[in-house]
Amino acid sequence: MKIVILGAGQVGTSVAESLVSEANDITVVDIDGARLRQLQDRLDLRTVTGSAAHPAVLKSAGIEDADMLIAVTQSDETNLVACKIAAHLYNVPTRIARIRAPQYLANKQLFEPECFAVDYAICPEQLITDYLVKLVQFPEALQVLEFADGRVSLVAVRAFEGGPLVGHQLQDLRKHIPNFDVRVAAIFRGDRPIVPEGTTVVETGDEVFCLAASQNIRRVMQELRRQDKPVRRVMIAGGGNIGLRLARALEEDYSVKIVEHDKHRCEELSTRLDKALLLQGDVTDESLLEAENVDEMDLFVAVTNNDENNIMSCLLAKSMGARRVVALINRHSYVDLLQSGQIDIAISPAQATIGSLLARVRRGDISEVHSLRRGAAEALEAVVHGDAASCRVVGRQIDQIELPKGTTIAAVVRNEEVLMAHHDTVIQSGDHAIVFVTNKKMVPKVEKLFQVSAGFL
Repeated sequence: MKIVILGAGQVGTSVAESLVSEANDITVVDIDGARLRQLQDRLDLRTVTGSAAHPAVLKSAGIEDADMLIAVTQSDETNLVACKIAAHLYNVPTRIARIRAPQYLANKQLFEPECFAVDYAICPEQLITDYLVKLVQFPEALQVLEFADGRVSLVAVRAFEGGPLVGHQLQDLRKHIPNFDVRVAAIFRGDRPIVPEGTTVVETGDEVFCLAASQNIRRVMQELRRQDKPVRRVMIAGGGNIGLRLARALEEDYSVKIVEHDKHRCEELSTRLDKALLLQGDVTDESLLEAENVDEMDLFVAVTNNDENNIMSCLLAKSMGARRVVALINRHSYVDLLQSGQIDIAISPAQATIGSLLARVRRGDISEVHSLRRGAAEALEAVVHGDAASCRVVGRQIDQIELPKGTTIAAVVRNEEVLMAHHDTVIQSGDHAIVFVTNKKMVPKVEKLFQVSAGFL
C-alpha cells in the first residue's frame, strides 16, 4: 500500500515505524528537514520537506497515486486542507486527519465529502482520556481494551505473590470461576512472550492478558490480583487539553484536584469545570503536594507537556504516599525504562493513539486494532467473510488453522454471543475474531489469513 504521512511528530513517526515494518511504501512530509533526516536514517522510507497543505509538496510526495493519506501534523487546519486537496485534486481513496479542536469534532458535517472530505478523524487527546478513565474504573489493571462495541474486554494485570492463580496451571482457572468462560490470551514474563496453554503455570510478576465478556472481567481480575480499593480521590498534574478532558470526565463521580502552573490557563479552566478543585502551582513542588494531601490520593496522573515534569512529579507523589501514579511520557525510551518501576503505569501518547490509525490501514476487514506492551504486540478484531473455498479460516476448527507463530485466536463474537475460543471452535462467516499477536512482524500474515480470495462475490 502506498501511504503519504503528513507530520513527523510523535504520532507520525510512530505510524511510520509501524507501517514501514509491514512492507508499505511510505512517504513522510514535514516542514522540519532535520527531523526528516533523522527519520530517514532509521527507517526505509521517502521524505519530502515542505508544507503539508501545499499541492506542489503533496505532488512531490506522490499523492497522485497514493492509496491513503494520513494527516497528523500539529495543525488541525493543515490536516483538513490536505484532506480536501487529496480528495478533490488527486482522488486519494482514504483520508485520515488528526483533529484536536472540539469545535471541529462537534460538527461532523465538516468531514463530509462536499466539505473537507475526511474519511476518519482521530483525536489523540480524547483517546488518551478514554484510556485513563478505564484505568480509574479498573485500578488493578495495567491496560483495559474493548472489542465488538464493548461486548468483550481485554485486561492486562500483573500477577501478585499469593494470588489465587499464581503457582497454578491456567486450566485451574475454570475451577475458580466455573460459571463463565475466560481466555488468557498471552503472558509476558519480563520481555519474553509465552503462548498460554492449559499446563502453563502463572508466576509472580507475570503480565497476564485476560479476555472475557465485559460483564465478567472484574471477577476474572480477582483471580489474578488482589482487588484494590476503588478510586475516589484523583489529582491531575497539568491542565492542558488532556488534563481538562480527564477532569471533566471524572469530576461528577470522583473528588478531583487539578494542578496547573499558568495563571491564565487556570482562569480558563475555572470556566470549563464545575466541581474539580483548581490549584495554581508547580507540579513538582513538594510543599504544594504536601499541603494538598497527595498522600491521600488514590490516583496521581501527570499529563503536562513536559516528560521530565511528569516523571518527577509522579516519583515525588509516590514517595509521599500516593497509592498509584500514572505518567504520560512522549519519549519512547523513557516509557520502557520506567514501566513497572516506581511509576505504576507509563503511557506513550503515540502508542495509545496508533491503534485507531492502524485499524484503517490493515488489509482485510479489521475493525479494531490495539497496540500492546508499548507497540511490541497487537490485538486485532477481524471480521470474517467468505466461505470455506475463499477464506482460509471459514468452516475450520481453530486447531486446523495455520496461525503464524505467536498468534492466538482468543475469542469469537457471533451476533450478540461472546464465545471464548477453544481448539475445536469452528469459525463461521460473519464472526468477529479477537486475535492476539505477540510478535508484530506476524501481523501481515494474520491479515492475509482473514482476507477473502479475489474470486469471491
